[in-house]
This record gives sequence, C-alpha cells and structure tokens, in this order.
Amino acid sequence: MITTRQKTEPSQAEFVIILSLMMSLTALATDAMLPALPQIGADLQVQSANNRQLVVSSLFLGLAVGQLFFGPLSDKTGRKPAIYGGLSVFVIGSLISVFSFSFPMMLVGRLLQGTGVSSPRAVGLALVRDRFEGRAMARIMSFVTTVFILVPMIAPSMGQALLLFTGWRSIFGAFVLLAIITLLWFGLRMPETLAPEDRAPFSLQRILSAMGEIFRTRPALGFTVTAGFISGAHLGYLNSSQQIFQEEYGLGDLFPIYFAIIALSIGLASFLNARMVMRFGMHFLVRWALIIMLGLAISSASVALIAGGQPPLWFLMIYLMTTFFTVGILFGNQNALAMEPLGRIAGIGAAVVGSLSTFISVPIGTLIGQSYNGTVLPLVIGMATMAGLSLIVLHWIESGS
Repeated sequence: MITTRQKTEPSQAEFVIILSLMMSLTALATDAMLPALPQIGADLQVQSANNRQLVVSSLFLGLAVGQLFFGPLSDKTGRKPAIYGGLSVFVIGSLISVFSFSFPMMLVGRLLQGTGVSSPRAVGLALVRDRFEGRAMARIMSFVTTVFILVPMIAPSMGQALLLFTGWRSIFGAFVLLAIITLLWFGLRMPETLAPEDRAPFSLQRILSAMGEIFRTRPALGFTVTAGFISGAHLGYLNSSQQIFQEEYGLGDLFPIYFAIIALSIGLASFLNARMVMRFGMHFLVRWALIIMLGLAISSASVALIAGGQPPLWFLMIYLMTTFFTVGILFGNQNALAMEPLGRIAGIGAAVVGSLSTFISVPIGTLIGQSYNGTVLPLVIGMATMAGLSLIVLHWIESGS
C-alpha cells in the first residue's frame, strides 16, 4: 500500500508546477484584465478613470476574506476538498463577470473570484508547510514563485490578444477554462497531505484562538505585517500601471511588453533567492532588500520631482525593474518567516497570515492607486513609505528576539 502511494505521488518538480498553477490563478485574474480596463470602464459606464482600478482591488478584497474561511476549512476536511470548493467559487465569479451588464455586478463577480482563488493561495501555503519547513520551505516557495511569475509576464499579452479579437468578456471565459484544467490536474495527481488524525474542527473559537497565538508570536505577526506593506506597494503598482504606461507614457498596445519586463525582474529575483537563502538566510535578505528598496524610492522620487512627475521612460523602467527585484526577494522570504513558527497550526496559520497581509495591502494599494494624478510620484512615494515602515517593523521583530 505504501509502495502504491509513493508511485502515484508527484515528483517535487510536478508538485511545484501544480502548486504554481493553482496559485498563479490570482496573478492571471489580476494582470490579464489590465489592458481591458479602459474598455470595461467604457462599456459599463464608469465615469472616473481611477475607479476602473476597483476591478483589481475588489479581487484582493475577496482574497482577504476567503482565506480566513478556506484555511480553517482545510484543517477540518483536508486540503483537497477546500481547493475543490474554492476553485468552484472562482468559476462562478468568472461567469458572473462574463455576463456583467453593470459595474457593480462586475465588482461582485470579481469579489467572488477573489474569494474562490483565495483557497489555493491559503491552502497552497499549508500544502508546502505540511511537507517542508525552515529554509527548505523557503526554497520551495521561491521555486513556486519563479514558476508563478511567468503568468504576470504573459497574462497582459493574453488579455490584450483576447481583447483585440474577441472582446474583454472572453478573458473571463478563459479563466473558467483554466480553472477547470487546474482542478482536474490537482484532483488526479496531488495526494492529500493532511492525515485524518491531524484534522481539527471548524469553529470560530478555534480561529480566534489561532489568531491570538499568531498575535502573541512576534515574528509571525511582524513578518505578516511587512508582507502586507510590500504587497500593498505592489497592488498600488498594479492599480496604476495601465494608466501610467498606456496613458501617461502613451505606450498603447506595447504596455504588456513593458509590464512583462518588470515582471521578469521579480521572477529572476525569486529564482536567485532559492540559492541565496541557503547561503545568507532569510533575515539577512529581507533586511537588505528593504534597505535597497527604500534607497531606490527616495532617489527616484527626487528625480521625478525635478522632471515634473514624469521622468524619462528609460529611467522609470530601471527604477521599477530594480525595485521589483527586491520585491521578488521579499515575497517568498517574508511569508516563509511568518509561517516558520506556525507548524503546529499550519492550515489556519497560513489562512491568518495570508488574510491579514492582504487586508493590510488592499487599503494601501487602493490609496496609492486612487492617488494617481497623471504622474509617477504617488507610486514612488508609496513604495518609499512601505519600505520605511517595513524596516521599522523589522527592527521591532529583531528587538524581541
């Protein structure tokens, strides 16, 4: 019986690919929509250009809410049923968006998409924590992020192509198809990682108790907060990138190419992090990534001010590529550091870490995006602020060690 199970288990490479595909649905649902935002706004009669950004922010709000449900659910039912339920909700939300006839209906569909896709995001972390820990867990998460980052590179181009040939509604139809493929592959190949004897009841008291334990664990809380700050800066970029590149710099259909180049820097950082973390450790990499991110933002804000808020495109690209290289270092390590003390409550721990960091990121990213005024200054200043606050929290974490 043990031999049969070993034969049917996916290899580590397939494990990474399946997990990456599940978790990349979030990036796909976010980034493929960016080129279509002006057309969605026009068809659904959105008056303010900045309000189109709510198509992105509402997805992340659903992510924050859903993780608190699907994470604890996975502790009771096992990881696989929670994934099945989440992907089903994602499909329903996508179908609502396909047939939206008003902007509020679109936002409801996006909220359900985010709620559903929160399942693989929250439970995916628990799947990794079930099988790995410490630096090995960080290494796996870095590989997952590397594969996952390929999606932001191609998603806007996919969205652009569908927009040109079949319209923006077909983008949501593509989400439905990919979610079904992911569900089938996961169901057929991924074994259940939570043994029946390790499962726990689903109850509000247990969720609150786990929250209390996380809030009392300084590293778990601190790195969750810093992950929220950095994710908020990233969300601010996602919210305003279409307006910056297509409208402020007039790139038009070239926007997906520039977006992909910046996404490539995150993927490269994640790939290199898998090696660097084994040599330098997570704390060292997080500290220096934040310091560099802050220094880049301060210097770039100065240049942007001199240039009237619109520095040369080549300068902006260099700044964003180097900044998001540091973000690629931060993403995997911050989540791994937050999860490291939570092995005993991995499922609900992943849910609270993911939910809390996303709840922090949504208002930050929305504020940065809504502050867009035709210049890059709100984005650069927002990134500087988030890096500076993260360094303060990091000092608080280390002072309690």
